[in-house]
Amino acid sequence: MASVAEFEALVPLDHGLSTVAIRRGDRPPHVTVVNTGVVGHPVTSEPVVAFVTAGRARKLALLREDPAVAVTIRAGWLWVTVEGAAELIGPDDPSPHVDADGLRLLLREIFSAAGGTHDDWDSYDKTMRDERRTAVLVPARRVYANPS
Repeated sequence: MASVAEFEALVPLDHGLSTVAIRRGDRPPHVTVVNTGVVGHPVTSEPVVAFVTAGRARKLALLREDPAVAVTIRAGWLWVTVEGAAELIGPDDPSPHVDADGLRLLLREIFSAAGGTHDDWDSYDKTMRDERRTAVLVPARRVYANPS
């Protein structure tokens, strides 16, 4: 069986670009592309697949209804999928374990884990606040990949 470490190994190969599939009730899944990284869960420190989404994004509304999610990263013919229940931490999805400053740092950590860099972190933080950005953490319930 594959591991989150195998997912993480593919992140730098194509900017962490991943597809995210989210259930939409009885309709076809909602599929989108995001930049992902692997970070330590802010409570358990276990590695989780993570991405950041805007407060008004459709995927965020769907994850609030049903947190089941599959995230697939690929580089060339290699791919790894992580399935799990998304945990949301943001201004509209508060966590008792992560305060406002902790969220600010978590959003930066996810951005960096996905290969992002920034010349003006204060500006980045302001944009994250203004857009009500939310951290989406996916603890691995199931991980699978193509044979290498």
